[in-house]
Amino acid sequence: MSEQPTVESEQSRVAIVTGAARGIGAATARRLATDGLAVAVVDLDESAAAATVESIVAAGGRALAVGADVVDPEQVQAAVERVAAELGAPAVLVNNAGVLRDNLLFKMTDADWDTVLGVHLRGAFLFTRAVQKHMVKQRWGRIVNLSSTSALGNRGQANYAAAKAGLQGFTKTLAIELGPFGITANAVAPGFIVTDMTAATAARIGVDFDDFQRAGAAEIPVRRVGRPEDVAHTISYLASEGASFVSGQVIYVAGGPRD
Repeated sequence: MSEQPTVESEQSRVAIVTGAARGIGAATARRLATDGLAVAVVDLDESAAAATVESIVAAGGRALAVGADVVDPEQVQAAVERVAAELGAPAVLVNNAGVLRDNLLFKMTDADWDTVLGVHLRGAFLFTRAVQKHMVKQRWGRIVNLSSTSALGNRGQANYAAAKAGLQGFTKTLAIELGPFGITANAVAPGFIVTDMTAATAARIGVDFDDFQRAGAAEIPVRRVGRPEDVAHTISYLASEGASFVSGQVIYVAGGPRD
């Protein structure tokens, strides 16, 4: 029988969360810190990550702000090396960084498409490739990719839907390739979550954000919209020791079933 990891070993683990300056990423970084992990808070602008780091440190956790453009392989590699040197070898990776460039297909520009696919898919690929070697060496790892209910199709989001659906295929392939090394890979697909991005969507279509939330809640079986913490709790489980037999799954955090 294999030995169970000690509490000390679990609490010494290091997580990287991309796009963690605000919203789901910030909530996830704080939750993982509460779970006992040291957390690298990665964002395009390192100074923007300071507030998340400060909140973690104030609560007694360990955190590091790291600036990196997720589509730049040299910046990604440098970020991972810095995390390994200053916090320790990463064992948990949450690929959360994302952007919106919504538009109907006939209005969507090449840049709209390339930017969204780049940040979501290329970013996840680059960070995962850089981090997996540390996980393989440890024979333990957790990768959580942020998909979306938009992966099922959503008007005005051909680029975003394609990226989020792509992340699901990426996740399932990682689970197959990395499973033999004690590494799990899962995707979390949020529905309506109150973030700056959903506020931007409301603004784009010319709807008051409070009205937008009320309309969204009316369509959700639990009759409320989601909060970043709802997603962070699910990620916390997938990053835990207890989720070692859950891999290659897409979990919809949407207040009800999705097709």
